Amino acid sequence: MRGMHTFITEIRRKVFTEVARLAYEGGDYSRIEELPYKIIPGEIAKNRDNIFLERAIVGERLRLAIGLPLRPVDQHAPVSDGIVESAIAEKYYDPPLINIIPYACNACPTKQVVVTNQCQGCLAHPCRVVCPKDAIRVEKGKSVIDNDKCIRCGRCIDSCEYNAIIKMERPCAAACGMDAIESDELGRAHINQDKCVSCGMCLVNCPFGAIVDKGQIFQLIHSIKRGDKVIAAVAPAFIGQFGPNLTPDKLKAAMRELGIADVVEVAVGADLCSIEEAKDFLDKVPEKQPFMATSCCPSWSVMAKKLFPEFAPYISMALTPMVLTARMIKKQNPGCKVVFVGPCAAKKLEASRKSIRSDVDFVLTFEEIMGMFDAKEVDFTKLVPQEGDELLSATGGGRGFAVTGGVAQAVVDVIHREHPEMEVPVEYGDGLRECRKMLAMAKAGKRNGYLLEGMACPGGCVAGAGVNTLRPIVRSQQEVQKYKAAAPKQNAADSPYADMLELVEE
Repeated sequence: MRGMHTFITEIRRKVFTEVARLAYEGGDYSRIEELPYKIIPGEIAKNRDNIFLERAIVGERLRLAIGLPLRPVDQHAPVSDGIVESAIAEKYYDPPLINIIPYACNACPTKQVVVTNQCQGCLAHPCRVVCPKDAIRVEKGKSVIDNDKCIRCGRCIDSCEYNAIIKMERPCAAACGMDAIESDELGRAHINQDKCVSCGMCLVNCPFGAIVDKGQIFQLIHSIKRGDKVIAAVAPAFIGQFGPNLTPDKLKAAMRELGIADVVEVAVGADLCSIEEAKDFLDKVPEKQPFMATSCCPSWSVMAKKLFPEFAPYISMALTPMVLTARMIKKQNPGCKVVFVGPCAAKKLEASRKSIRSDVDFVLTFEEIMGMFDAKEVDFTKLVPQEGDELLSATGGGRGFAVTGGVAQAVVDVIHREHPEMEVPVEYGDGLRECRKMLAMAKAGKRNGYLLEGMACPGGCVAGAGVNTLRPIVRSQQEVQKYKAAAPKQNAADSPYADMLELVEE
C-alpha cells in the first residue's frame, strides 16, 4: 500500500490531526467522544459493514494515538476513559506498543494454497502430478486442494500453465519477520508479544487498518503548553516526508509554528555512532570476536538478542544516533525536552527502555508530526527561514543512515580514513527475515571478519512504519542520497562534533 492514498491513510492522518488539535485547544477533553462523528460523518458507511463499526474503530485509534489502551470489547467504557490521566507533559503509554483492534481485523486466511476460478480443468492436471503429498484431487474437472495434506511447497503453483493456483497469506503475517502474528479463538490476527520487536511492518501492511501503534502527540503538546523548551531531533529519513514545500531550510520555521524551539539533525549523532562503531570494529574484530553487528536499528538489535542470544556481545555497544543526539542536545541545553521525530515505531520502545539512559522525552513519527502541522494549519509555502535556521553540519555518512547499506558504509569509510588498505567485508540484512538469514550464516561460521548491518524495514529507515506512506520507498531513497551528496563533508570522521563523543557517553 506504499505510494498511494487510501482510506487507511486518510483516517490515520485525521486521527493524528484531531488528537493534536484536542491537545492544543485544551479544555474539557471529554469532547473526544464527538471526534469519531467528525472523522466519520453522515449515516451511511463507505468502507465497512456499518457506520457504527467505522466510528468504533476510529474511537480506538484516537485512544491509541493518545497512548491509552484498547477498551475491552465486552465491557462498556467511553472513548474518553483515562484521558485526563494521560494529559501530562511526560512520556506516557501503556504497553504493548503495537496493537490489533479486534473488530477491525478481517480474520484473513492463514497461509494456504488455493485454486482460483481461473482453473481450466485441463486434462494433464500437472498440479496433481507434481504434488508430493497427494493433496490435490479433481472434482468435476477442476483441481481442489486438501489443505490438511498440503505442505505449501509451491510446486503446483509453478506447474499451472494458467496461473490458476496462488499462495495466500495474511499480509500482516507475511510482513512480520519474527513470525509473531498468530490467531485468536475467532481466527483474527493476534500478536505474540514475546516474539514482537515492534518494527511496525504489520501495521503498514494491514489492508484493513486493524493494527495501530500508540503515540505521544498528546503528551508532547502538553509539554509545549507548559512552557518547556522542546527541541526536535529529526531522523535522517526526514527528507521529503512532509511534502515538496517543506525543504530543510524551512524545517526550523515549521517546527516553531508547533511551539518547538529548535531542530537538530540526528545525522549528527549518526556521525558520532559511525566513529564509535569503527573504533569498536578495529578493536574487536577478529581478535576478540568473530564479527560485529551495527546497533542503530532497535528492532534488529532486539531480534538478534532474542533469536541469537549468543551473539548479543557482538552487537556494537555504541549508543544509537537518537540517543547520542539527545544527549548532545541536553548537554548544550540543560533542562530542555527532546522529541525524536522519525520513521520508526520501535524508537518509542527504545526511548522507554530502562536499560539505557536515552535522554529522549518523546518519540513521534513523521505522520504524527504531520498531524500537528495540520492541526495548526501550517502553510509551508508561507514559511520564511530566519537567520540561524540552518541545520547543524552533519556529514554525508550520517545522512546516509536512512537507507539500507548506509550505516555500514559510513562505518567502513571511517575505518578507511586511518586504514585505507584494510578490507572490511560487509553484509546487509534488508528486513528482519533477511537479518535472520544473515545471522544464521554467521552462526555457521561463514561471516567471520564481517561488519553486519541489520535493518528491520526493507529499504531502510525510509520504509519505516511512521513515514509518509504516500511516498514510494525508492523515491525516498533517492532523495536521501541526493541530500547526502550535498553535504559539505562526506566522511563521518570529519564531523565537527566528533569531540562531543566522549562527553555524551559519560
